[in-house]
Parts: sequence; C-alpha cells; structure tokens
Amino acid sequence: SKDLMSTENNTRGARKLRKGVVVSKSGAKTVKVAVSYRERHPVYGKIVTRTKNYHVHDEADTAKVGDVVAIMETRPLSATKRWRIVK
Repeated sequence: SKDLMSTENNTRGARKLRKGVVVSKSGAKTVKVAVSYRERHPVYGKIVTRTKNYHVHDEADTAKVGDVVAIMETRPLSATKRWRIVK
C-alpha cells in the first residue's frame, strides 16, 4: 500500500487508509467493511482483536461480500459514509 499512498496523497492530501473485508451490501453503491486491528487491553495487558465497521462508497458497485478491499477516507458522502473503495 506504500505505492498507493504515494500516488494518491500528492494530489488529495494525507488521508487515512485501511484494509478490511466486505461484510454486507447495504444499498446501491454502498458496502459495509469490517476493519480489524489488534491492541493491548488497557487494564489487563492482553492483546485483543477489535473490529470496526465502516460504511464505504463503492462507485463501480462491484464489491461482493467476502472481498478484501482497501478503503480511503474522503469527504462526507452521506450521514454515515466517509470512506471510499480504492482497490
């Protein structure tokens, strides 16, 4: 994703990039993407896996449930959509 960031960020500014799995098709040109990350528990110190779901804009409307996608932060597209599919 380094080459993706270098080409995209020159023209649009520093935007967050995440990689996740499509878990749901929620309407036309919208998918729900689950992004998992591991972090240390604040009290017990154990490494735990957390998952966050994002509503993502899919302009081509090609993503299917189970696909691994790269998403990038963008301007608000609706009340909940602030990400778009890059790859």
